[in-house]
Amino acid sequence: MMITVTGATGQLGRLVMTELLHTVPASALTAVVRNLEKASELAALGVNLRQADYSRPETLKAALQGTDKLLLISSSEVGQRIQQHGAVIDAARGAGVSLLAYTSLLRADTSPLGLGEEHRATEALLRESGLPVVLLRNGWYSENYAAGIPAALAHGALTGSAGNGRIASATRADFAAAAAAVLTGENQAGKVYELAGDEAYTLTELAALISRLSGKTIGYHDVPWQQYKALLEQAGLPEPIAALLADSDAGAAKGGLYDDGHRLSSLIGRPTTPIADVVAQTLASAL
Repeated sequence: MMITVTGATGQLGRLVMTELLHTVPASALTAVVRNLEKASELAALGVNLRQADYSRPETLKAALQGTDKLLLISSSEVGQRIQQHGAVIDAARGAGVSLLAYTSLLRADTSPLGLGEEHRATEALLRESGLPVVLLRNGWYSENYAAGIPAALAHGALTGSAGNGRIASATRADFAAAAAAVLTGENQAGKVYELAGDEAYTLTELAALISRLSGKTIGYHDVPWQQYKALLEQAGLPEPIAALLADSDAGAAKGGLYDDGHRLSSLIGRPTTPIADVVAQTLASAL
């Protein structure tokens, strides 16, 4: 039984490989990567390496040969995902994959986030492919908000566009554990997992948490998403990333990042990582 993970050296992919190595022999794992040098640690452990690129369909066919179960980690190249994911799906069908797991978006079918569009299109391609599929509809990464803590400390305020929307985030490690559980589990085809953290918070509550743990007064400054996008660009983020984050905050204000089903903790067999732990760890590095 060969388990293959695409994007295996990315932020999520590397964590998935770590989780799988706890229970799966390295010889039964294949890491599909763009840069073989970045996967040297995996190679040293005995993991099979295949070089491929989502944007180069001709590389995918050989990369997926011999795969039984495949984890398709969604591309980070917003705007190109549908074509890229379609190429992986075609290669998986050609390889006779017995299960394809895809990292989608929380409630992708109804999500108000702009990110949902490409995920909905990919899910449609998966339905049309005829492949046995399991959907891992991941919620928001806690690290996405933790990344803004240093700026909040510098300016005395956490800025966003989420209003009073509640955010049930979890860490990448939590979502990686879920992916590993599904890939090593039985009878997963046809399942849809809506995955989110056990606890939820507003950005006002997150600012209060940062204040309490840092000893500094941090308020939450809510602005229209267009203004937030401009502020992110001024801080040095590329326009597409700034637009993605601002739009996602606006979607959070509409409930797009909230879920109380506890499917993630049920799947991984433990509580999800508390946001307070993420904030404390970030502060330990920032202060």
